Amino acid sequence: MSLDPPTYLNSLQNNIRARPIPWDGAVRAGIITDQDLKKIKAVDKVRKEQRRQTVEADVGAYRSLLLGGESGKSVLESAAKRADVVQYILVLTGDLLNDVSDLPSALLDHPDPYKPFLPLLTYSSNPEDPIPLLTSSVLSTLISVAQTKFPKSTPKTDEALPKLYKYLSGLTKSQDSGLQDIAIQEYSAVLRTKKSRELFWKQQQETVNPLIEILRAAAGAGKDTDSTLWSGGASVRSATEAGLGGGVGLQLLYHVLLALWQLSFEGTLVGPGLEEEHEIFQLYTQLLRLSPKEKTTRLLLSTIVNLLQPASNRTSLLAAAVSVRLPNVLSNLKGRHLTDPDLLEDLTALTDMLDEYTSSQTTFDEYAAEVMTGHLRWSPPHRDGNFWRENASKILTENKGELPRKLAEILGKSWENDKQVLAIGCNDVGWLVKECPEKRSLLENLGIKVRVMELMSEADESIRWESLRAVGEWLRYSFDSK
Repeated sequence: MSLDPPTYLNSLQNNIRARPIPWDGAVRAGIITDQDLKKIKAVDKVRKEQRRQTVEADVGAYRSLLLGGESGKSVLESAAKRADVVQYILVLTGDLLNDVSDLPSALLDHPDPYKPFLPLLTYSSNPEDPIPLLTSSVLSTLISVAQTKFPKSTPKTDEALPKLYKYLSGLTKSQDSGLQDIAIQEYSAVLRTKKSRELFWKQQQETVNPLIEILRAAAGAGKDTDSTLWSGGASVRSATEAGLGGGVGLQLLYHVLLALWQLSFEGTLVGPGLEEEHEIFQLYTQLLRLSPKEKTTRLLLSTIVNLLQPASNRTSLLAAAVSVRLPNVLSNLKGRHLTDPDLLEDLTALTDMLDEYTSSQTTFDEYAAEVMTGHLRWSPPHRDGNFWRENASKILTENKGELPRKLAEILGKSWENDKQVLAIGCNDVGWLVKECPEKRSLLENLGIKVRVMELMSEADESIRWESLRAVGEWLRYSFDSK
């Protein structure tokens, strides 16, 4: 998987290559040896072909130069106190890895191939410091090759990956999109194996959460603006060639979607968590509405297919997909002039999967599935009197009262970014009390009556109205029973 090198990193590397280094002074100061200098000069500022031939003629010597060996330390360890030398060697190492195909494998044959690099990831807490930034680039290249060379994970790689992920996660939280893009491209370089994806998910608070925040910003639903996301109000016209919401460029969006697509190959592991923690189907449905490019649409659809592929995911995740009206969005997508064969294949597969699911669902099933997702929306059953007359009793008693317990859990949250959830919950409580007054005590024992009364003082008008209506049903039946 080849991506264009980030502009920010390219510019930094070019600036460092152009700097003069007082090598002779470094030798006199004992920072590097005369032998090290000869090896460096033999490959520095020469044509790629000459560089390749020089390294291939003595690949063991260059492995010792970069990683250390019986004859001494790595040049990076020897020069640790000279930031200019360390930066230059890191750029040179990156060039050698790219230009000399035999070198990465030779480095990986070393007993401890990552040892000189890992400490440099914590060289500075400044995200713009060149040394950790250049180190992460070298490490991601080396680990990517290791994953190809050793399909089964190795202890050294498994030890290095969490440290690399931790550093890169700091870049993804930066306000600088250039730094974010570097981190995300380096994630993609190493998310090639089952083990690397499992380790990535294990650190999800650091790794996944910032990526989701970038997507939420692109969807026009940052931390304080969820209403756009839940309403589905934006459209493809909102997206421009430069980017989407929150100043997220299309290139950065593509790279984030690519990394999460790679992660989605562990669908059984990550699918339930992505929906529970991030409501991934709502987010991806909105991004499908906005996506102005086939390459982003393709990744969105393929990720959804991967998450729905495991049989263990289908019951809960298909329900989530239907509740956020994904089938309607897919229908609209079919009206676009799409040409990518992989995209069209996934679109057909996903449509068939959802059609099969919805054809077997009753209105009660749809309502129950929505409640169990933990996020209510104004779907048709909520305001359908016939639905409540036919199903209120079943809702209260099915699976030993599972649905009212979940409703109590939903109402117990503040929903600062999506207040309509509380209004819908109060609406449902009002219907349940109206249709099954004899079961009021069940709702009261769950704390629902107290919570609904609290919501009568909410600033949001729709919550006040629905909570007042629900309490009114309680009062009506309380008076009727006297």
